[in-house]
Amino acid sequence: MLDQTRLRADIAAYDDTARPSPVFLDSAGSSLPPRVVVDTVIGHLRREAEVGGYRAANERLDDLAAVRSAIGALINADPSGIALSDSATRSWADFFYSIPLAPGDRILVSGADYASNAIAALQRARATGAVVEAIPTDPTGQLDVDALAELVDERVKLVSLLHAPTNGGLVNPVAEAARVVREAGAIVLLDACQSAGQLPLDVAALGVDALSATGRKWLRGPRGTGFLYVRPELAATMEPARLDLHSAQWTGPREYRLAPDATRFEFWEHDVAARLGLGAAVRYLLELGPGQVYDAVAANAGYLRKTLPQIGGVTVRDLGTQHSGIVSFTVDGLHPHEVRDRLAEQDITVTVSHRGSTLLDMSARGLDAVVRASPHCFVTTTELDRFADAVAALAAGH
Repeated sequence: MLDQTRLRADIAAYDDTARPSPVFLDSAGSSLPPRVVVDTVIGHLRREAEVGGYRAANERLDDLAAVRSAIGALINADPSGIALSDSATRSWADFFYSIPLAPGDRILVSGADYASNAIAALQRARATGAVVEAIPTDPTGQLDVDALAELVDERVKLVSLLHAPTNGGLVNPVAEAARVVREAGAIVLLDACQSAGQLPLDVAALGVDALSATGRKWLRGPRGTGFLYVRPELAATMEPARLDLHSAQWTGPREYRLAPDATRFEFWEHDVAARLGLGAAVRYLLELGPGQVYDAVAANAGYLRKTLPQIGGVTVRDLGTQHSGIVSFTVDGLHPHEVRDRLAEQDITVTVSHRGSTLLDMSARGLDAVVRASPHCFVTTTELDRFADAVAALAAGH
């Protein structure tokens, strides 16, 4: 069992004991970092103010390398296969734009794929003559592995798989889908933006070629951080669409040499303090015990999935058979924005997922927006009950 006293003591938002604690249900957006993350970031910024950014960074070279090691331990990957970035979107795009495409090539995307991924796929299709196609979903709403098997052929160059969508609580059968894609000879790029930090991630067991993730969500790291995993054997064959003097070396007037590992997907300039903070966040998760954290997140989300449907006028919108820590719902007669804002007046934080973020899925279900609650392991049952009571009052009084 996780030590809730320690978890709460490690979060600055709970320092004020003179008032009720905030109910924070937006770890799928940008979570509350533990103190060690905040202290790490601020401490490095102060050091930069004392000696300058270059010297401060040189003092932390081993610590920066340890960020990749910590991520590797979390996802069962060799650190040489990990590139650090400023976001999951940047990581995903850096890999995607490095895949050669030609007229007639096919790109398959998940039905609930995030808008940034879909837009990038459509842009490249327009530029190269490739074609973008959506993978069908099964009757439960999750990715249909059998339909995927019928779609893949020798023209499919890349399949974008989504582990957990941004707009609801389903978890896709990634390992089964990746196996189908690999057998067809295509590349698997997994969007783990909403799963890193709340669901088990083992790149070997999942069988993916590449994986993108963010630091600010369930990992509880700083904003402006993310990472890309690329299978080392594949990374050694790829040339990123953009290079600088970190991702490659200028070896002659007309020659350059790529970095030997996934760091060829990195640029030299970066936020050192934020990356150190990401490392602190991942190590904090490893020290807590990832399995215990995942179980606690699942228990909190499961509690809401059981509680919210008992409230008249409230509909839980989650699909799938396996669920993540995201709980999406609507309240009859109230726009999700109004639900969010009126809850915020009571110091209850949720967010809204809009149709434009997951256009195909939301359009198919006739939804313009949903309220999204995403309780992390530090949220208590008392706080979940306070949230449910507040939603019930909104539903009854609209």
